[in-house]
Amino acid sequence: MKRHVRSRYWITGVATVALFPAGCIDGSSDGVEALSTDEVPLVTGAPLIGAASGRCLDVKGRSTTPGAVLQIYTCNGQDNQGFNFTSAGELQVYGGTRCVEAQNGRTSPGTKAVIGNCNGQARQQWTMSSAGAIVHQQSGLCLDVEGRRTTNGTAVQLWTCNGQTNQQWSSPAGADTQAPTPPSGVSASNVTCSSATLSWAASTDNVGVASYDIYHDGQQMTSVSGSTLSTSLTVMPGVSWGVYVNARDAAGNVSQASETLRLATPHCEADNQPPTAPTNLTGSASGTSVTLQWAASTDNVAVTAYDVHRNGAKVGTVPGTASSPPARSFVDSGLSAATAYTYHVVARDAQSNASPASGSISVTTGSACSTAVCEVVQVATDNDLPWGLVSLPDGTVLYSRRDADDIVHLDPSTGVKTSIGTVPNVAGTDGEGGLMGLAIAPTFESDRWLYIMHTSSTDNRIVRIKVIGNRLDTSTEQVLVSGILRNKYHNGGRLRWGPDGKLYASTGDAQNANLAQDTSSLSGKILRIEPDGRVPSDNPFGNYVWSYGHRNPQGLAFDSQGRLWEQEFGNTVMDETNLIQRGGNYGWPNCEGTTSQGGSGCGTSGYIAPKLTYRTAEGSCSGIAIVNDVFYAACQRGTRMYRAVISGSSLTGVQQLFVGTYGRLRTVEPTLDGDLWLTTTNTGGTDSVPNNSNEQIFRVILGD
Repeated sequence: MKRHVRSRYWITGVATVALFPAGCIDGSSDGVEALSTDEVPLVTGAPLIGAASGRCLDVKGRSTTPGAVLQIYTCNGQDNQGFNFTSAGELQVYGGTRCVEAQNGRTSPGTKAVIGNCNGQARQQWTMSSAGAIVHQQSGLCLDVEGRRTTNGTAVQLWTCNGQTNQQWSSPAGADTQAPTPPSGVSASNVTCSSATLSWAASTDNVGVASYDIYHDGQQMTSVSGSTLSTSLTVMPGVSWGVYVNARDAAGNVSQASETLRLATPHCEADNQPPTAPTNLTGSASGTSVTLQWAASTDNVAVTAYDVHRNGAKVGTVPGTASSPPARSFVDSGLSAATAYTYHVVARDAQSNASPASGSISVTTGSACSTAVCEVVQVATDNDLPWGLVSLPDGTVLYSRRDADDIVHLDPSTGVKTSIGTVPNVAGTDGEGGLMGLAIAPTFESDRWLYIMHTSSTDNRIVRIKVIGNRLDTSTEQVLVSGILRNKYHNGGRLRWGPDGKLYASTGDAQNANLAQDTSSLSGKILRIEPDGRVPSDNPFGNYVWSYGHRNPQGLAFDSQGRLWEQEFGNTVMDETNLIQRGGNYGWPNCEGTTSQGGSGCGTSGYIAPKLTYRTAEGSCSGIAIVNDVFYAACQRGTRMYRAVISGSSLTGVQQLFVGTYGRLRTVEPTLDGDLWLTTTNTGGTDSVPNNSNEQIFRVILGD
């Protein structure tokens, strides 16, 4: 019986796309009219229509078996014609249960396009050009209708891109995967101590810009509509922020960021009066640590920091704000045993007026270490940012230089450094992207594979390259995971091997928070990967995703029970430490730490609460390490290292070490013999300019 009714979906602009020309509904034979949409369920995805034929990309025979070939066929609205691009670069069908790939992983012209289980591998990575070409990223070939034929059942293959109409595809509304162009021309006016007007030039988009998101230094400030090109911002007096704008379309695609505008605000009133000197300074030693205490200074506005000086040199800062006065104590750790040290303290206000020095005291350390940290030894300096660091079996280390794109071999016993080579295709983001995490597998001594996570000009990716002798052999490079979205900030970047022999990686949300809740996207996730780049068969979502709902995770470490701990940057309220569960949802963007931010908030069923939270002013922690079930976190904005004992599934006895002593801390890693490596990230951290830093690498000798 023939039943003809109207189509219920796939409308583009004001014209309805003709989707049901005469033909067979199952894609197997001619001569039967298409069924109505009342008889065909609506499916996830949208058709991809060939420009030459007017027919749809179709999985032959409606098969879901991996290896089933693709063809063109009369558009019929069934699920074997519903495709969607994911943010990870996959071309999915059947609601995301299958992905289009190159048959048998081949990369030569004439290779058939088939379906397979989605796994995130390079053979399943595609992009759609503005001209409608669907380009296979591994081979550089285009999705092509064989022989330029237009009849039902014609096979679809990979072929050299040529711009002909048998390589052009279009999608109706609802299948928009093209992000807007970056905004430009960012400028500020009407700058006061508490507000500023930010303006920018419009982005363009294939459909239309729906909104603009305004950030400073990775933290979102506000959003405005796509028709708005300026807005008033609330700012802090006397700060210097890196402000930029992202564009977003209605489909949720987010542009790359605009250029960064350095916005410096004045203080609300001139203040030339320094605080009074701190008084009643006292100190006591416990092993090789010294604890200092003092009475508060006063100021005509407010004391906002205390600087601690040891033997005449500043060794730490206790920060605060006008509304939250700084603490009046400081622990100086990692000193030499049986040594006398002289201390004094200076108070500062928000405009850097410094008080006279307090009175000096002398404190002598104990004869032996009896504290958590016994000694801190500088082993090297660098003029770029040491980001990833890994110990080699011989006790030497390799570390990545984020903005210089190379890997350095360091012998800590001599301080000798040697660049072993530049990683191909690394690109900065004028923010926090570049050459990031490193890891070596337990099999490194035999196979020599070094695993690397880095930003490229198009994505974030995980590669492996062999280290031959003292040289990075770039001819051996293998791209294991690609298509992880990049942006100016929120790129994640840490790698860590698990006791299960799998590689774990942290990825940021690429400043598109909604992706964190999308388990088909690789952004805002912890990923789990086989050593050769395959998807482990027991991963919870059939792809690389191990856990989700993350904003910008960077720290990963395993405890003695084989449990994975993770460190994550919050937005403006709090950072968090999480104990990761298989398939777990950690709540972003509806939940930041323990603070509800949207939807049903942190009380949402299924969200997993953090084990520890930190105010962002005291956190921005990046790397973490676990030694003998003691947890350590290296923090940037907080300029400190946290220490906590793992007890059951809790972090107990939290201590703050090196507060302000070494500045911003990026990476902490275990040494082979149970101590720590620690790196700084004090200058050049948000500009992607190589060799404009002044950083240190320390060995932290641990005690009890």
